Amino acid sequence: MSAQHLAQELAYNRFADHRVFLGIPNFGDVTSNLAFLIVGFVGLKLCLTNRIDGARWSWIVFFVGVALVSLGSTYYHWTPRNETLFWDRLPMTIAFMGLFIGLLSEQVGSRIEKYCLLPAIILGLLSVIYWNHFGDPRPYYWVQIVPLLAIPSVLVLFRGYTGQMFLAIGLACYLLAKVAEFYDQEVFSLTWQLISGHSLKHLLAAGGCFAIYAMLKHRKRLDDLTRAARRSSGQLEAPGR
Repeated sequence: MSAQHLAQELAYNRFADHRVFLGIPNFGDVTSNLAFLIVGFVGLKLCLTNRIDGARWSWIVFFVGVALVSLGSTYYHWTPRNETLFWDRLPMTIAFMGLFIGLLSEQVGSRIEKYCLLPAIILGLLSVIYWNHFGDPRPYYWVQIVPLLAIPSVLVLFRGYTGQMFLAIGLACYLLAKVAEFYDQEVFSLTWQLISGHSLKHLLAAGGCFAIYAMLKHRKRLDDLTRAARRSSGQLEAPGR
């Protein structure tokens, strides 16, 4: 690991809000991870108790990853350092790969989930292991960027389901989360030390995951709606024949 990269990683571990409350260090950054656990739980409940059209296994993987992010990020923010950062980033790749394969499978072809979901998860995990061993985060960054690029591509090129608005909201929340993360100290100061930018990042990112949950819960296949409309139109025309 280069000295420059090591300095960068150490700087990343310095967050604005160090307050201890109820014996919990870095209270805001630790407890804000509860939002991921809640979203992961309700998402898994939706996938396991209802029939989800499309890439069901990919969405299960996505919400499992979201729930695990809560645990990994809590562990990291309890004592922020490079060693614990590994456990923060590892579950993120599970969620990102579930999202990517879910979107790709539903819009391009269902066989993608069958043949690519497991390799994608392994690739995501290896990107973090590679960063941890060699100090090069670029593969990990690509694992984040590619699924995010898939969202606007789906919005522009494909229209298999209703509820595309929720995808746009999810992407907007995640981009705002990255901005809040970058301005950690500034947000902490502007809010009179009520909440730091990093804590806000957790809440916004969890909000983006909740948007995916809302999409899956409320969406309909456009083909089904078209067939229903045709049947309804035929029933209305029948009396006049």
